[in-house]
Amino acid sequence: MPSNHGWLLWPALLIPILLLAGIVAYYREIRHVDDPAGLLEHQILNKTDQSSRTALDTAAPSPLPPITVSRHLTEVPKLELASQFLRRWLVSGPNICGGLREAGIEMSEWKAASMRNRNYECYFQRIYERDEVRPISSTFVKVRGNEIGEILEIRAKIIGPKTDAQGHLAPAVLRIFEIIVKRACWPDFGDALTSIQNLSDVEYERFGAYLTFTRDAGSENSFNFALGIKATSASQMRTKAYFSTDRWLVTRTPRSVPANFGLMDRLVTSPSANCAQ
Repeated sequence: MPSNHGWLLWPALLIPILLLAGIVAYYREIRHVDDPAGLLEHQILNKTDQSSRTALDTAAPSPLPPITVSRHLTEVPKLELASQFLRRWLVSGPNICGGLREAGIEMSEWKAASMRNRNYECYFQRIYERDEVRPISSTFVKVRGNEIGEILEIRAKIIGPKTDAQGHLAPAVLRIFEIIVKRACWPDFGDALTSIQNLSDVEYERFGAYLTFTRDAGSENSFNFALGIKATSASQMRTKAYFSTDRWLVTRTPRSVPANFGLMDRLVTSPSANCAQ
């Protein structure tokens, strides 16, 4: 009997001891978490463990390639390329007026048409003979454009022109039209000079431009000439909008000169003189 009582006593003592040990361990854990240093250490250990698991689960992503912006997205398009897609003047107003003066035609200087008018022009007019009412023999030429030298239209009118024995226009007057057509650098209009020399009507409308040389309806001895740009097709209008400097950021040269000033300079120093013979 005594040995049986001793065997039953040990389990009775072991149970309270285990409960006491569990309570002590629980309170120590609570105190460790409540302590800021302990909490930080606990979080760092958790994050380190999670990072290790993530690194094992997924490979590190490769770095993104550097992004480069093409210069063509920011640079103003080259105007000299526009002529491949859109009819444009390759000569400035001051340039063609100067070319006519060099040929002996007394063109005026390129200047504003009036004090309150933004249109610019140069012109030549000579009356050789007139009656009491109107000229019966005269030559008139006008180049019309804007303040930066762009040409809008060139017009001329000859009344009672002098001709040779074959009925051809006098070389002195024909020279005016030769200079205009050749300096425009539009070779597809070059064959119109033959019709003008023969005083024959001609009307061309080619690739966004027009040239006309026709008799007046009320006079057999009066002729009108016109040369200009007429971009009517949708494709040419889109090309014109693309090459417009208004659609691009204003850039500055190393001398801090506005980009539109460079445009003006290119207009005045036109390469079209290379086309004139």
